[in-house]
Amino acid sequence: MPGNRTKKNRTTRGQIVVSRHGRPALDRSAGPRLDWKQYRDWWDRYEAGSLAPDQPAPENLRAAVSDADIILSSTAPRAIETAQLASGRDPKTDKVFCEAPLPPPRFRNRKYLPKTWNVIARTAWLYGHSLDGESNREARERANAAAKYLHEAAAGGKVYLAAHGWFNRMLRPAMARIGWVCIRDGGDKYWSYRIYEYRGKS
Repeated sequence: MPGNRTKKNRTTRGQIVVSRHGRPALDRSAGPRLDWKQYRDWWDRYEAGSLAPDQPAPENLRAAVSDADIILSSTAPRAIETAQLASGRDPKTDKVFCEAPLPPPRFRNRKYLPKTWNVIARTAWLYGHSLDGESNREARERANAAAKYLHEAAAGGKVYLAAHGWFNRMLRPAMARIGWVCIRDGGDKYWSYRIYEYRGKS
């Protein structure tokens, strides 16, 4: 049908599949309770940590990226390992895809589980708290840069990116602004993924 041909001709780039990493070895629900300094150390260990062992990539994700031409990930080990398990290939890594930071507020005499600190730190970060790290505004700018990176990469074929839960959320509006439409939204759980198609101008 002519309408289908027109739609196909407008898609001048390959699809982009963006997944969250698999389940990390470091459990955010486990104790002990931590003060803000201990949580900051915990987050550093989380960032440097691997996936939990004996964890295969889901079949639907492997099928979605089996024909990907370009494999990308953040520089975090958990994202690199996710890309390897899902695609069977080593990704090209770039820090532009790393997770948005979780700087804890300097609460005195308070201790929480890491999962609780995650919520507290993300909320504080959204309202401008950044300690000595990347601010919310800077992370949004990085998400715009990441979207442009993916846009350019997709000129060479289908792209698969293994990245992170919150940063993948930040990518959605950045992708939309340059003409990418999310045609499959799998949410933000471990191993979940979204598929984007280009509907912008050639």
